[in-house]
Amino acid sequence: FPTCLPEFQKLFSNDAACGAYWEKIRWIDGFVGPACGASAAPARISTRPHVLRCSKCRKETRLTAGTVMQDSHSSLLTWFGGAYLVSSMTPGMSATQFQRQLGLRRYETAFQILHKLRAGMVRPDIDKIGGTHAVELDETWIGGRTRGEGKGVHHKICVVGAVEVRPGEKNVRKTRLGEQSKAIPRRGGRYAGRLRLSIVPDRSAASWVGFAREVIAPGTIMATDDWSSCETLSHFGFKHTAVAELGDPAVAEECLPLIHLVFSNLKTWLLGIHCA
Repeated sequence: FPTCLPEFQKLFSNDAACGAYWEKIRWIDGFVGPACGASAAPARISTRPHVLRCSKCRKETRLTAGTVMQDSHSSLLTWFGGAYLVSSMTPGMSATQFQRQLGLRRYETAFQILHKLRAGMVRPDIDKIGGTHAVELDETWIGGRTRGEGKGVHHKICVVGAVEVRPGEKNVRKTRLGEQSKAIPRRGGRYAGRLRLSIVPDRSAASWVGFAREVIAPGTIMATDDWSSCETLSHFGFKHTAVAELGDPAVAEECLPLIHLVFSNLKTWLLGIHCA
């Protein structure tokens, strides 16, 4: 797998190189004809690098069948380049920037490819977080000013999130060269583990409990604020601890630092992607 842009450009210089790489991924032990089951080197068509033809039954097989690339008119190189950008750009990427980086003519094409790549990165069998690790649970409102609808904010949605609290090494940080250097521990030496986010209709107990039971393992130690909807969490097998923040940012930073950091990064990411 390419670890940098020059390495990616060297490995995937054209559609044929992308097709050969994808063929090895799909058939690790060698190509097998889908109709006859024959194990033999397939015939290739120079003008259609995404198609393989069985040497025995002559039936054609598309490399992209059953993937997010299926039935796409874009080249394999475009898809591979898009996948590399999406998986390597930490701050995220807007469809406009995606279109510009890949040299696509139409915005709709860039948006569709980007959407399919993001959907393909979602795990279908998401397991529950927590268990041996404590979890911070809280909610935030996402939205902003809306033009033409008067003053204030409108159409906000409630997003609830849960993040694992994992202990970190004290005063030790590894540099890029693998060396260890002393560092001031932040957030009590804790760092964020696995994360779950979801849109809920409101701040009711039904929404909170429903989300918690869906994504957090029973018996998990859970820290929340003192919102009344959290009071019933202990009735469903969670070891619940409520923290009275009283609007004090210092208390929030001390007791629920990780989930607030997650929400802050989420809002920054949304501003950068959709408002740029």
